Amino acid sequence: MSETVKQIVYSEFGDPTQVLRLEEVAREDLQDGQARAEVLRSPINPSDLIQISGNYGVRPPLPAVAGNEGIGRITEVGGDARGLSVGQLVLLPAGAGIWRQEVVASAGAFIPMPEGDVDQLSMMMVNPATAQLLLTDFVTLEAGDWVIQSAANSAVGNYVVQLAKAMGVKTVCVVRREGAVQGLLDLGADAVLVDGPDLVKRVKQATNGAKIKLALDAVAGETFGRLGESLDIGSTLVNYGAMSNEAASMQAGAMIFRDIRVRGFWLVNWFERASKEERMSVYGALTKAVAMGTLHAPIDRVFTLEEMSEAARYTWAGERTGKVLLAPNGI
Repeated sequence: MSETVKQIVYSEFGDPTQVLRLEEVAREDLQDGQARAEVLRSPINPSDLIQISGNYGVRPPLPAVAGNEGIGRITEVGGDARGLSVGQLVLLPAGAGIWRQEVVASAGAFIPMPEGDVDQLSMMMVNPATAQLLLTDFVTLEAGDWVIQSAANSAVGNYVVQLAKAMGVKTVCVVRREGAVQGLLDLGADAVLVDGPDLVKRVKQATNGAKIKLALDAVAGETFGRLGESLDIGSTLVNYGAMSNEAASMQAGAMIFRDIRVRGFWLVNWFERASKEERMSVYGALTKAVAMGTLHAPIDRVFTLEEMSEAARYTWAGERTGKVLLAPNGI
């Protein structure tokens, strides 16, 4: 076993293609109650790059190891690290700095997983869980109900479509370009509309005037208000992102007279308040969906740590056909 491991770090906030660097550091000693996991795959999420650029809601202390989620395999267990065994597949601790060859953490920070597709399982921690909780934690949805969402061709948006379909819930998907429409229809979306000033009118036409009780927004700006105005009276609008880099905007009258309830969602807050049993319930259901093939995300490319600059540039550029992953220990 080598005495050193490789990791991706940054000492300043800025352009990820410029500030990220590969370094080699001494292997961390294992303490009682800790476990060591080899990192198999870690997705490069847009939120990772936004955090590195310094524009995310929370800034980690610098220098920091980049990466916030991934899948690994336990290679060593220290002392009384109950519930884990060498060779076990695990979800790695969220936000622990995953773009490295191995992660050392308290045994309780790892989530045991069944054997499966490591590419799909590596993305389980953030986006699928966000989609699941957006659909279940704010409004009680029943088969036949409608949900409207912006940024529908994002990773979270794709998962929302798949999970909603499994629930029998119909989706109106709002995107910003015509080229994103067909992919969502193929995925199972019931209606896909390109955003614009007349969105509310077109939503009514596409749904035959259905009463939509939940809106999920990751764009903010004027899109936020359009989604709110598309809702039935007394319905809920949940914001979980601001891809437009604009303030969320809605006419006061639309909010007051339609009694629209506005909520915010950040997965980190859910992790802090959720019990171990609640976390296991969510990830157990998602893992089952992956195993059954009802939950899937296309993979565009897989990069090594040595290719980090190219990987960041490729992810940042957009126009991909799927997720970009890192393979810290080789493809």
